[in-house]
Amino acid sequence: MTYSRLIAGTMTWGNWGKQLSKKDMEALIHFCISNNITTFDHADIYGSYTTEAAFGAAFSSSGIQREAIQLISKCGLQLEGDPRNNKVKHYNYSKDYIINSVEASLKHLETEYLDLLLLHRPSPLMVAEDIAEAITILKKDGKIRDFGVSNFTPSQMDMVGLRMDIDVNQIEFSLTEHNAMHDGTLDYMTTNGIMPMAWSPLGRVFKTDNEQTRRIHKQLGELVDKYNATEDQLLLAWILKHPSNIHPVVGTTTKERLKLAVEASKIELELEDWFLILVAAQGHKVP
Repeated sequence: MTYSRLIAGTMTWGNWGKQLSKKDMEALIHFCISNNITTFDHADIYGSYTTEAAFGAAFSSSGIQREAIQLISKCGLQLEGDPRNNKVKHYNYSKDYIINSVEASLKHLETEYLDLLLLHRPSPLMVAEDIAEAITILKKDGKIRDFGVSNFTPSQMDMVGLRMDIDVNQIEFSLTEHNAMHDGTLDYMTTNGIMPMAWSPLGRVFKTDNEQTRRIHKQLGELVDKYNATEDQLLLAWILKHPSNIHPVVGTTTKERLKLAVEASKIELELEDWFLILVAAQGHKVP
């Protein structure tokens, strides 16, 4: 598997966020690639099922070779209401639904294959054999290259992984949401050769003002000069130091912040500084 160390998350590129024009989206794709961000993370539901098509149109006119990038998409999560007229938000992992979802994503993204397909969230009704059958067909037909899951626990990965190889699990992981380090999720992925990808890698640090985030800001503030880095760079460097080789999915559309994120991969936190940051988040010393 070859994915860029930092991944561009596209959730806010379209109707759910910045509503970038085709020209702006095309420019942002070029900017990402020029800064070594070559992997783009999608889901069929983003922008209420519209962002993939907007990205596909921009990429199609960009002049960039398909082999120069990696495209990720997710399926299985069905939103309530328009445009599908669903009565309730739910999951669908039937064989036909997975195959049809991938074919729709390929059409919208204007590509012949996905580098990685993820099941968006675990469903209590998912049947591993049905999933395996769909993935086998999609791989045989060359429509996907790698397969993975998102937000799955170790036991859920076990259930699905007995029928097929899981290459990736995309989980929520950040300094303020680091349970995956303690509940066995990252240990499981390391043991089984599953690549972790982390959505929302900056967590709540810049979104919430509470006792925890104030401790974090204080500690990061004491390290910014030492590492000649911004606080958000230190948060990414903290994730990147973990030995499971986590790939953060960065959701910003601001070019300067994207460039700073890439530069964070060059920061090597000292061991004790890594633990100082962890202690600030936990509010207590490690056991």
